[in-house]
Amino acid sequence: MIVVDRIEGAMAILEIDGSSYEFPASALPSGAGEGAVLQLSLDPSAGDQRATDARARLERLKRASPKPGGKLVL
Repeated sequence: MIVVDRIEGAMAILEIDGSSYEFPASALPSGAGEGAVLQLSLDPSAGDQRATDARARLERLKRASPKPGGKLVL
């Protein structure tokens, strides 16, 4: 169980299994405040979509490159 113990400035102090961890308060879900219980879940397909998006961005960069052969010039 993940509990928002308190908010200290820009940081939220989360308690997980008796240990405390700092976490950016701005990254908390909307409406989560002190005393909120958070649930963490894993979405295995999210990584697949990110990889697909990254490959598409790389291909767009290669097509936009002024060098022949799609080599990126940094």
